[in-house]
Amino acid sequence: MDERQFNEIFAIMKSSFPDSEMRTYAGQQALLSNPYYHLITQMDDNENIIAFLAAWEFPLFRFVEHIAVNPTIRGGGIGGKLVNAYIGESQKPVLLEVEPPVIELAQRRVGFYERLGFHLNFFEYVQPPLQEGQEDLSLNIMSYPQALTESEFGLYKGTLYTEVYQVPERNRL
Repeated sequence: MDERQFNEIFAIMKSSFPDSEMRTYAGQQALLSNPYYHLITQMDDNENIIAFLAAWEFPLFRFVEHIAVNPTIRGGGIGGKLVNAYIGESQKPVLLEVEPPVIELAQRRVGFYERLGFHLNFFEYVQPPLQEGQEDLSLNIMSYPQALTESEFGLYKGTLYTEVYQVPERNRL
């Protein structure tokens, strides 16, 4: 991935997520060398990136960390197509994080993923800070193609904390 492409992805990310849900520019760029981390992009006719899906590929499951569409063209179905393509070629469970569905925007986001076949899981979960000085973020895990058992959730959460968030085992919640 060249610098222009990474900058396009990071610009979409910055316009789509609060700072608490993303890494710094350098932190995000460093992930490109991680063998578990992959970026899937959607281009327009001019070869500009208009959407992306950032995912982690683990032996037992897949984790979608970010999915975003350029704000100027949201609502046209591009995000749904990206997610459908990703889960359609998966032989493993697919997980992602969402805000608890207590406000309307979060409810709509959960509904979007439910329409794609994801299930909301209500096990206690926090996203560790992605940047220095940030707090833990209370979230829920959604899973495809079915809801998780408590033991599956514990196993997957351990992998997320170790590999994605780099939380030493002794510091896990």
